[in-house]
Amino acid sequence: MPVNSYGTISTRTNLYAADQMLEHAKPVMVLEKLAQSKQMPKNKTDTIKFRRPRIFDAATTPLVEGVTPTSSVFGYDDVSTSLTQYGMVVEVTDKIEDLHEDPVLRDATMMCGENIGRTMEQLDYGVVRGGTNVFYANGAQRTDVNTEITTLKQRAVIRALKAQKAEKITSILGGSNDYGTLPVEAAYIGVTHTDMESDIRNMAGFKSVSEYGTRSVISPHEIGSVEDVRYVLSSDLGPWLNAGAATSTMVSTGGSNADVYPVMYFGKNSWGKVALRGAGAVSPTIIPVGQKTKDDPLGQRGYVGWKTYWAALVLNQLWMCRL
Repeated sequence: MPVNSYGTISTRTNLYAADQMLEHAKPVMVLEKLAQSKQMPKNKTDTIKFRRPRIFDAATTPLVEGVTPTSSVFGYDDVSTSLTQYGMVVEVTDKIEDLHEDPVLRDATMMCGENIGRTMEQLDYGVVRGGTNVFYANGAQRTDVNTEITTLKQRAVIRALKAQKAEKITSILGGSNDYGTLPVEAAYIGVTHTDMESDIRNMAGFKSVSEYGTRSVISPHEIGSVEDVRYVLSSDLGPWLNAGAATSTMVSTGGSNADVYPVMYFGKNSWGKVALRGAGAVSPTIIPVGQKTKDDPLGQRGYVGWKTYWAALVLNQLWMCRL
């Protein structure tokens, strides 16, 4: 196990050191708010099953007088997944605790806490980005893409969601008496990377959050809406680098092929998350330096860490879409 020793964490000499910590990039968690969340009891199993009743077809055959109609079969569709365990440990030594100018163990504890959110967001992103219901800004596969998002393409996506009876997530927001504010309809949610902000704002019919009548947003990272889609951006939801077609106008990390940014559109109950037991379901660990055990009789090491169980799955592929 890598050990954070006094030599690996540099100190500062011959200068005045302010005790104020510098700001750093914190994780942005937006996906879990859009999931159907379930809790799983302890000591049951590592597999959870979601069940949904099958929909009956419309009964369009007229009844015949005096004849009992043929009975219909009722059943369920099952969607299951298994819990997986994740976690991390940071080790520090007593020399750091005794001699280092910074509160290393305290700061490591804070950063471990933030990394829980960063880890969960990336795991969730891997699930929702892997959905099978896909549209392309142009062409028929990812390697063809070198075109920005448009309102017409968004309409094609939303038309497909509505055809599958995907429900909208948000409720209707009314307009207010403030000048220039407009009502916002119940909507589907579009989530993508912050690099997409300019293209989304350029879409025909874009309405900024500043124009919302009640100024009620679903996330601090919501930038506005286009027709019946509200857009939330996160810098943690990265693109496929150089995965598109040749371009001279689109963003390209390699300089020739376009980076491809997925936009995920969510209907209600399109995907789910599972937590073991209560809210958060995270088990933290803090073992201070100086705590003596048979494995560390002099109390030379301290630890901070966390572990949790995670599971997520797409419940209905046709109620979410990747553009």
